[in-house]
Amino acid sequence: MPSGGYLWWYIDALSDDGTHGLSLIAFVGSVFSPYYAWARRGGAATRPDNHCALNVALYSRHARRWSMTERGERHNHRERALFTIGPSQLHWNGSSLDIHIDEVGAPIPRRIKGRIRLFPEQLFGFSTALDTNGRHRWGPLAPQARVEVELQHPAQRWSGSAYLDSNEGDEPVERAFTEWDWSRARLADGSTAVLYDVEPEQDHGRLLALRFQRDGQVTPFEAPPQHALPRTAWRIARRQRSDSPPQIIEQLEDTPFYQRAMLRQQLLGETVTSFHETLHVPRLVSPVVQAMLPWRMPRRG
Repeated sequence: MPSGGYLWWYIDALSDDGTHGLSLIAFVGSVFSPYYAWARRGGAATRPDNHCALNVALYSRHARRWSMTERGERHNHRERALFTIGPSQLHWNGSSLDIHIDEVGAPIPRRIKGRIRLFPEQLFGFSTALDTNGRHRWGPLAPQARVEVELQHPAQRWSGSAYLDSNEGDEPVERAFTEWDWSRARLADGSTAVLYDVEPEQDHGRLLALRFQRDGQVTPFEAPPQHALPRTAWRIARRQRSDSPPQIIEQLEDTPFYQRAMLRQQLLGETVTSFHETLHVPRLVSPVVQAMLPWRMPRRG
């Protein structure tokens, strides 16, 4: 990976009974890292492997947890089917992605420890550029999957549906983007619809509206109209494409530069539940926000 580049794997999941949810992002060259940004500004070549992190967020009424500790290169190890980040690990065994988590949140030191297993229903080799120069790419690996969660801290055990994708870039995100809105929803036939609105309302923006079928086919669909969503508590503007105005079911994350929420909306003639996120890059790279981030994202080594 080039200096200043990044790679991440993203998972979200919801229990079958709707009472538990999670998101997990494994970063190489963390795009959210203030330490990586400061190192780049120093002018020296910066190895992405020196800025790895496992972001874990758990959502339930009784046990919300969040952690994202960055690890230096001596604490990380990557192979074709194995990624070790400090005491945590992701391993592809040929049929499932096994994730062993041993993390502690900050500033409140609440532990997250246990095992997550993700079983893809279909693997995809699809990848597409998000920018005009092709330096930033995205693609789902398992848009339809099952997940089994067994945690000791906090104690919970559940299974449900899940989604796995990946983003990679040859340069920092701020060189190509100012903002995007992304969402994914599972449809009644088991396929997954993804909307990726990159640089919305800009002439150079790109809109992806893709349906990932259970047989491995990828088919575009006509994106519905754009609707403004209420601004977040941090006043981030966000939008979603839907056949009718969408409703926010639950606000999962609300930060100065990033938000994640669950929506109820009309899409392709169905009422669906969507995971939705917005990234606002100028906020991310602002000096004030960069100075705040170590409070939630400590670094080890």
